Amino acid sequence: MIKTVLFDLDGTLVDTAPDMAAALDQLCREQDHTLLPFERVRTVVSNGSVALVELAFGNELKKEHMAYLKQRYLDIYAGMIAVHSKLFDGTRSVLDHLSREGMNWGVVTNKPAWLTEPLMEALGLKELAACIVSGDTTAHSKPHPAPMFHACKLAGSTAAECIYVGDARRDIEAGNNAGMQTLIALYGYIGEDEDPRDWKASHAISKPEEILQYLTAS
Repeated sequence: MIKTVLFDLDGTLVDTAPDMAAALDQLCREQDHTLLPFERVRTVVSNGSVALVELAFGNELKKEHMAYLKQRYLDIYAGMIAVHSKLFDGTRSVLDHLSREGMNWGVVTNKPAWLTEPLMEALGLKELAACIVSGDTTAHSKPHPAPMFHACKLAGSTAAECIYVGDARRDIEAGNNAGMQTLIALYGYIGEDEDPRDWKASHAISKPEEILQYLTAS
C-alpha cells in the first residue's frame, strides 16, 4: 500500500525552467555572450547549474572561470527564484487529493538546500511537504539511494510504501535503488536525445493527474 508520493523538484513538481533560463540569459548578457533559445535551455534544467553554464559557454573553459560563472549564475538565480516558477498544471489538485486520502508527499532533489528551501517557501509548499531532501541534505545525492531513505524516514514510510516521480534517469535510478516504485514525468525536462524507455521505471505519466490513476490501478 502506497502511503507517500515523493517528487523530484525541477521539471516534476515545479516548472522552474522560466526562471532558470532567465538567470542564464542575464549571465550571458553580462558576459556579452549569445543567448540561447528557451526550448534548448529547458531540456537541460534538470541537470543543474554546471550543465546550464556548459550549455551556454562550452565545457572547455578554465576551471577558475567555470567556477566563477557557476557561482554568478546561482547568485542571479537566487534573486529571481520564484518570479515565474509555478506548480505544473494539475499538480495542486494531486497534492490536495493525496491529503484527503490520508497520504503525504515530499520532495527529493539534487538542488542545494539554500535554493530549495526559499523556492518551496515562496510557492507555499514548505509547510505542506512531509519532507524536503535537498542535494546536500545527505552525504550522497541522486542516483544514490541515501536521500531516498532519508525522505522515507522523515515521511514515516518505508521505501516499499513510496512512489518516486522524476523526469531524469538519475531520479528513476535513485528510486529503483531504494526499492521504490518509480514514475517518469514525461512532461518534464527530457531531452530529445534521451529515451525514457531505457530507464526501467514502473510506469510513465504524461501529466501529473495520472499519478492518481496509477495509485488507483496499483
